[in-house]
Amino acid sequence: MSPTPLKNQLFAEFFGTAALLCAVIGSGIMAVNLSGGNNGVALLANTLATVFALYVLIETLGPVSGAHFNPLVTLLMWSKGQMAQINPARAAMFFIVFQLLGAVLGTWLAHAMFDLEILQTSHRLRAGAGQWLAEALATAGLILVILRAPAGKASALVASYIGAAYWCTASTSFANPAAVLGRMLSDSFAGIAPASAPAFVLAQCAGGLAGLGLAHFFETSAESTV
Repeated sequence: MSPTPLKNQLFAEFFGTAALLCAVIGSGIMAVNLSGGNNGVALLANTLATVFALYVLIETLGPVSGAHFNPLVTLLMWSKGQMAQINPARAAMFFIVFQLLGAVLGTWLAHAMFDLEILQTSHRLRAGAGQWLAEALATAGLILVILRAPAGKASALVASYIGAAYWCTASTSFANPAAVLGRMLSDSFAGIAPASAPAFVLAQCAGGLAGLGLAHFFETSAESTV
C-alpha cells in the first residue's frame, strides 16, 4: 500500500483539530445554555462531547495522518522517527501549522453556530501552581497512554483518559497547545485568557517530557524482566 500523500495528511490534521475544537467549544456553549448555571452539569456535558468526538476523530482519521491533533504529539512522533515522510522535520512543522490553523477555524465555527461574535478573546483566567501542575500531569499521562496503548486501542484509551482527566485535574486537562490557542480565542465556558496561555503551554511541554520519560522507563523495565 502506497503512503498517504502529505497534503491528505495535512488536511486530516487540519480537519480533525478543527472538529475537535468545535466540539470542545460548542459543547461548552450549549452546556452553559442548558445547565441553568450548574457548572457540574455543564462540565459533564462538555466532557462527554469531547470524549465522543475525540474517539470518532481518532478512529476515522488515524489511518490517514495518525490523528495527532496536538503539536506535542507530532513532536513526539518526529523525535521517535515515526513521521514516515521523506523529510520528517518539514512534515512535522507543517503538521503543527495545520493543527493550529484548524484549532482557530474550529473555534470560529463554534461561535458561528451559536450566533456569537466570531472574533473573541477569553477573559477566563486559569493560573496558579495547581493549574500548572495539573496541566503537566495531564499531558504526561496523555503521552504515556499514547506510547503504551496496545495496537488498535489508542482511540478508546486516549478518549477515556481525556474524559477522566477533565474531572481529576484542576485545569480540566487541556494537554494540547493547539487546544490552548483555540480556547484562548473563545470567551466561553471552555476558554482561557491569553495571559494564562503561555504558562499552560510550558507546563504541557514539561509534562510531555515527563510522559516520554515514564514510557521509556516502563519499556526498559519490561525488557529487563524478559
